[in-house]
Amino acid sequence: MTTDEVDRRILRALQDDGRISIVDLADRVGLSPTPCNRRVRKLEEAGLISGYSARIDHKAAGFGITAFVSVELERQQGEEITRFQSRVAQFEEVVTGALMTGSQDFLLEVVVGSLEEYELFLQSRLMKVPGVRAVRSRFALRKFISRSRIP
Repeated sequence: MTTDEVDRRILRALQDDGRISIVDLADRVGLSPTPCNRRVRKLEEAGLISGYSARIDHKAAGFGITAFVSVELERQQGEEITRFQSRVAQFEEVVTGALMTGSQDFLLEVVVGSLEEYELFLQSRLMKVPGVRAVRSRFALRKFISRSRIP
């Protein structure tokens, strides 16, 4: 889908406030409500808007520990990669996961309430996934950037 400047203004406004009403959104981007609503629906149908959600502060919600976990698989074949992704997608502690280039196959962002919870997650869940060869964990001291918007 190609977007024009009005679509980009809509996307920027929705990234700033996903709960904005169509009337207020239309006013902000210089449209009347009906065409604005049509454009929003078109952006949703095209997949540019993939959903709406609330951003929850991890620490305030009791998840004060963030670990970035590099995972290396025994084999990097399609079937093993797919199996690993399916299993890890079921772990609520994993808030982001990416297939990587280089020496590590995956990078996971894991949030838990304590180091004890992380140890339990690591030993009873992640290390039990078939095909995991090595895991390396790094703990975030604090976040200084956390955005959900794109430029």
